[in-house]
Amino acid sequence: MDIIVKTRVGSYGIIIHEEKIALVKKAKGGYKGKLDLPGGGVEHDENLVEALKREIKEEAGIDISSYKLLDATTTNIKWKMAEEVMEDLQQIGILYVCETKDFNLKSDADGLDSEGANWYVIKDLNKDNLTPFARYALEMLGY
Repeated sequence: MDIIVKTRVGSYGIIIHEEKIALVKKAKGGYKGKLDLPGGGVEHDENLVEALKREIKEEAGIDISSYKLLDATTTNIKWKMAEEVMEDLQQIGILYVCETKDFNLKSDADGLDSEGANWYVIKDLNKDNLTPFARYALEMLGY
């Protein structure tokens, strides 16, 4: 069995409106089927905020009007990528609390790793169905 060891840095947005949070359903990877914060990997030629804005636009279809750094955290996951290939992934997440004036989320898949975005009532969420970054962000904000 081959093991691929990776570290990935990403920017993620926490967008809360009227006790609901914007989340995307993961289409692939180690967290397939789980709900995650909109966001993702920082590309080589962009800074953290540029990545945040681009990823939220790609995954949720909205622009953010403001952002504030909440925290940075890490998580590790090992998952089977293919028949004989495991990935050992360390994710470094830079988490931002974001504001938007556009509440109409893109519900269709982004063609990459999101099955679409939706608003979820925070108190109704099953914490076991959230990615570690989404769980952590809600805990940091007192939910």
